[in-house]
Amino acid sequence: MRVLFVSTPGLGHLFPMVPLAWALRARGHTILVATASDALDGAASAGLSAVDASPGFDRRALIARLREEQPELLKKRLQMRLTTLEEASGFFARMTERLVDGVVDAAQRWRPDVIVQSQVQGAGLVAAGRLGLPLVEHGFGFARTPNISQKIFEKATGAFERHGVSALPESATIDVAPASMIDGHPSGWPMRYVPYNGGRVLPDWLLEPERRPRIAVTLGTIAPDFGGVDPIRRLIELAPSVPAEFVLATGSADLSGLGTLPPNVRAAGWVPLNELLPSCAGIIHHGGAGTTLTAAACGTPQLVMPSGADRHINAAAVERRGVGISLEPEVPVSAEILHRLLDDPGLMRTAAEVRAEIAAMPAPAEVAEHVERLV
Repeated sequence: MRVLFVSTPGLGHLFPMVPLAWALRARGHTILVATASDALDGAASAGLSAVDASPGFDRRALIARLREEQPELLKKRLQMRLTTLEEASGFFARMTERLVDGVVDAAQRWRPDVIVQSQVQGAGLVAAGRLGLPLVEHGFGFARTPNISQKIFEKATGAFERHGVSALPESATIDVAPASMIDGHPSGWPMRYVPYNGGRVLPDWLLEPERRPRIAVTLGTIAPDFGGVDPIRRLIELAPSVPAEFVLATGSADLSGLGTLPPNVRAAGWVPLNELLPSCAGIIHHGGAGTTLTAAACGTPQLVMPSGADRHINAAAVERRGVGISLEPEVPVSAEILHRLLDDPGLMRTAAEVRAEIAAMPAPAEVAEHVERLV
């Protein structure tokens, strides 16, 4: 069986699909990923063959240009507080237009038996409709998206009409969110969230026993492109008053504006969260779906400072279930909140409960059998 994975060009959409791709390949199937920009390299780094669905598209260069030419647009993006992903369907429709021709071309040449796409990506819908293929929509977070495909279909009419698709294809859905953390009912096939954050050579300090409680700090793969590292400035100022080691897992983000870091703050660059979090008493992050689910799967209490997009939805899920604390952008972080993240037994107990819940969900290998039966 040949399986074409279609991903929005962002690591946060690609990474949750990697374990299923691996599981299908382990069962003898052939995998190809169609995406662009950062996700293209991300797929190749995960050992998956990939094709560029939008040559020349560079997400980081686009954001840099917007920062220079339309700073108010970026500011609005950071202030966005989605309650459903349907509210951002216009953006997803535009992304569909960027990818659709390349995805359909790859599908026509490669001839897959089934398409698996990241939810909210319309190019997979077009390709499946064009070739008459079964489609699986792969969830990536806590937002419920029952009407998002219809909204994309209505707003990206040019993409569908250009390829002769007059109706949405039939589709199945994979839901990676633990049931106790969602506002509503699971969608389709439940699947255990297996954290994948890329591979790296681990630093020696991560393999040594920690001498004091450790708190991970990350802003994900996209948020620093929009707002830099300003969200953690206050945190760095408070760090000396907290008896913990803070690990800034901020990738290639420019930290120079933070000045000299306190002795108990370690700038670690890019560290896979699934390797870092088992040694951590807590994590502070921006509310990205992948980060939130990785922390939940590791049983790590969370302090979420959401910064636009679907991150307020994810932060609300954390607060509602009791696995962490949600702090609105206008509320400054305090030493008291940091001490609570470290010491609150309720957070630790509930985080452990959710970790066990996720571990009991069907593994990607089991869901791979559903994909086979669908074909």
